[in-house]
Amino acid sequence: MLVKIDNLVKRYKDVLAVDHFSMEIREGEILGLLGPNGSGKTTTINCLLSLLKYDKGDITIFGQQMSPTRYDIKKDIGVVMQNVAVFDELTAYENVDYFCSLYIKDAATRKKYVEEALKFVAIEEHAKKVPPKLSGGLLRRLNIACGIAHKPKLIIFDEPTVAIDPQSRDYILEGIQNLNKNGATIIYTSHYMEEVEQLCSRIIIMDKGKALAQGTKDELKRMIKTGETIKMQVLDISQAQLDGLKELKHVFAVDYVGEDLTIRLTQGKHNLARVLEYLNNENITYGRVASELPTLNDVFLEITGKGLRD
Repeated sequence: MLVKIDNLVKRYKDVLAVDHFSMEIREGEILGLLGPNGSGKTTTINCLLSLLKYDKGDITIFGQQMSPTRYDIKKDIGVVMQNVAVFDELTAYENVDYFCSLYIKDAATRKKYVEEALKFVAIEEHAKKVPPKLSGGLLRRLNIACGIAHKPKLIIFDEPTVAIDPQSRDYILEGIQNLNKNGATIIYTSHYMEEVEQLCSRIIIMDKGKALAQGTKDELKRMIKTGETIKMQVLDISQAQLDGLKELKHVFAVDYVGEDLTIRLTQGKHNLARVLEYLNNENITYGRVASELPTLNDVFLEITGKGLRD
């Protein structure tokens, strides 16, 4: 097991930020760590990196006990945090060289690694520019280059695609997949569920400091009540007819807002045919019809709730 967290507890005075949290990460995985704001994700990562003292628990990385002074372990970890952390006074090349120098002392090797990192994120043409002269997407890519230049075995990405254009976002996601193909194990946090579905081989959903669910995306989808969502445009439907829809087999929720009718059902055969048959028998006129399987977003909301978070 590449990473193992066992029974982790972290308190901030009266606030229990991480509540007996455990997780394991196998070598070669891309693990998605998801949770609402304040769920304990960042605290867990900071404890994993020994940036925070914790009250209880054991953390091992590469089979060895992690601690603040285990620089032999830290040299094989790369971190790309949500907030871009580079020096405005240094050029892009100098930034990557500085962060790489924390781990790679040999000048010739470091030069090779820096050039490879700049090329990997496709900013070699901007190597002589300082960060204030770079666009948001280029800054994000520079931030990644700084975190991966020393070729770490374990890389932590915390919201790496926040507030960037679609082209840069796609490039970053492809780059993360390539890092994984080249042997890196990755922990990935994001609020963009489609990214997590695209990237992650396994997912942990946490809230209030606890692991609420974990598994592959398909395993998580089978854990929730929603098995199918039918959406259609309906010009007019009575409350009695809406109540009739609720009585159909497998239907557990019906919403009608404006002209949009949404029907949520548990898993079952012929759900759509049964709904359409009811509407036709009731002489209800409907337009576009779409049947959707549950998404990771459905899983996330059903498990963590729809209430707003600070």
